[in-house]
Amino acid sequence: MPTERLTELPATVRRLIEKVSGPVVDVGTINAGLNSAIAARVRTAGRTMFVKGLPLDHPRVWTQKREARIGPYVRGIAPELLWHVEEDGWSLLGFEYVAAGHADYTPGSLDLPAVMATMIRLADVPAPGFELKTMPHRLRTFVDDPADLSWFAGDSLLHTEWNPHNVLVTGHGALFVDWGWASLGAAWIDPALWLLWLIAHGHTAEQAENVAAAHPAWKPAPTAGLDALARVQHRVWDSIAEQSEDDWSKPMQSAAQAWHEYRQSQP
Repeated sequence: MPTERLTELPATVRRLIEKVSGPVVDVGTINAGLNSAIAARVRTAGRTMFVKGLPLDHPRVWTQKREARIGPYVRGIAPELLWHVEEDGWSLLGFEYVAAGHADYTPGSLDLPAVMATMIRLADVPAPGFELKTMPHRLRTFVDDPADLSWFAGDSLLHTEWNPHNVLVTGHGALFVDWGWASLGAAWIDPALWLLWLIAHGHTAEQAENVAAAHPAWKPAPTAGLDALARVQHRVWDSIAEQSEDDWSKPMQSAAQAWHEYRQSQP
């Protein structure tokens, strides 16, 4: 479920920011994203930062720790992580602030090649030297045949969460944010998960696969593995939609169904 967003920085959070970055001059709230209690543009005398945070007792506070550990591995692919503080009941991350818009996933968008270019760069990043969840582990409850999980195994670092709010597009290319669900798996999984969002934003399943096919890992992707992931994602998004209290997940549920049906129709 989305996390309730605070509209003002608590005094404790402000003190923690000033402890590591100096006096705060200005604060602006940021509306994008659903998973942080704190999401703000914070300006000090020396720099402007993006600060996100969760209370230390929040059930997803582990995603903050994950992002802090991933940061050094994804320089140039993500905004620079400046600091991570866990103190006085809060987990806070401070990033360089990037003045950018969120990616446009609609057909023909000029953002699509930029997103793909950065995704290809991500595929060349070595697996981090610490334990991450694997895609077989994450998807284990959504398969009929446990043998299907073998298709998803691999040692590629994957972002996996391709909501357009997690992709910033600047004049120099695309940057990826929100690495809390970074995982290890087969390299073709990221473009496959991305294509679901393309379908949700107006592509047909065939068009979305054609866009995803620009990724070098797509051509050698096993047909049976793609079919298995399409089945799994249909179940994943059915489950998310069933548990959701509003309609935010419905376009993704429809996209997952469309991709699954498209895969079933292929010879």
